[in-house]
Amino acid sequence: MITLTMNQLLMEPEALARVLAAVPATLGTEDCELWTASDRVIASDVYATVPLPRFDNSSMDGYAVRAAEAVEGARLVVRKVQAAGPAAGHELTPGEAIRIFTGAPIPAGADAVVMQEECARSGNAIVVRARVLPGENVRRAGDDLSAGQKICAAGTTLQSPQLALLAAQGVPRVQVHRRPEVAIVATGNELRPPGDVLGPGEIFESNRVMLADLVRRAGAVPRPLPVVPDLPETHDEAFLQAQSKDVIVVAGGVSVGEKDLVKASLRRLGGNVDLWRVAVRPGKPFMFGKLGPVPVFGLPGNPVSAFVTFLLFVRPALLKMGGRTRYQEPGIQAEAGEELRNPGDRPHYLRVCWRDGVIRLTGRQESHAIFGLAQANALARLEPGQVVRAGDRVPVIRFGD
Repeated sequence: MITLTMNQLLMEPEALARVLAAVPATLGTEDCELWTASDRVIASDVYATVPLPRFDNSSMDGYAVRAAEAVEGARLVVRKVQAAGPAAGHELTPGEAIRIFTGAPIPAGADAVVMQEECARSGNAIVVRARVLPGENVRRAGDDLSAGQKICAAGTTLQSPQLALLAAQGVPRVQVHRRPEVAIVATGNELRPPGDVLGPGEIFESNRVMLADLVRRAGAVPRPLPVVPDLPETHDEAFLQAQSKDVIVVAGGVSVGEKDLVKASLRRLGGNVDLWRVAVRPGKPFMFGKLGPVPVFGLPGNPVSAFVTFLLFVRPALLKMGGRTRYQEPGIQAEAGEELRNPGDRPHYLRVCWRDGVIRLTGRQESHAIFGLAQANALARLEPGQVVRAGDRVPVIRFGD
């Protein structure tokens, strides 16, 4: 547990390192049909059992020939056809060509395919217009992939190319890491779900739907709970309900106000607060703890602060728990399209729009300014007191299209 005074803030890298050290590496595996394995993380290395291509085949529609005979002006007799599918058992004899189609097995005796565009057909014969070389327009068995070759490493996120490769190996099912189930809680007397009628001083609650999308994009399964009023008993009830999930994410109630009840509720139920308050803007009141074995992330209630701290601390933890081998995006730099300033004493993640490698601010930068966040597709990190001039390079985290 970390003990900090009210004036102390934990540095961002240390906070992330402590979070990652505290969450489990994986949550076990499950069997998954290939049809439903998109964006799942494969649990173990997979090796090829079938070479690709499986047999020598034609890459063109044309004629299977002996390259030595298929010189310019050569006349070859055509009596047989080999279509894609089972080999017809044809054998090429001297002075002969076999009509062949893309993907069809190369007949015995043939060592090249002359494209149909390079032939003149007359009756049962062709005249070759341009010579071919041995192996031309032939896909050799194993050219792409050999049996025994690793095709998917453990920790790979399965997307369409990997799914196609596994299907081409005849794999119907795969073992994947179980996705973390994440209870999402929002606290506050002022919050009403979208669709309700607002009373004086009330606002529509937006954090749960935002966090649910972020959870899905981190490869986990969101389980939103109803909005929690600012009462100790409702907080306790929500935590007890959320404890059945793998992770708890709470938006709001983690600061220093009298209605910020999350830390007290967690301790009352036998949990602990491992860290609280990090040197980052927006998002200083970020909290991390555990309720039994379940990691608990406390995010600030302001939507932009919740968004930023999720990307910095929750997303890497969910990626680790879901079996990913890389928890953070590689650092990238962008060119500032205008002057950027951070007059504060903490690193500041500015909401910016990235376009063609250049970033510009998107509206107001306060932690409540959700419209500016909605226009952004990246965060630009400025150090305390840093001034970035137009044309300078600045580190960014991209999160949108």
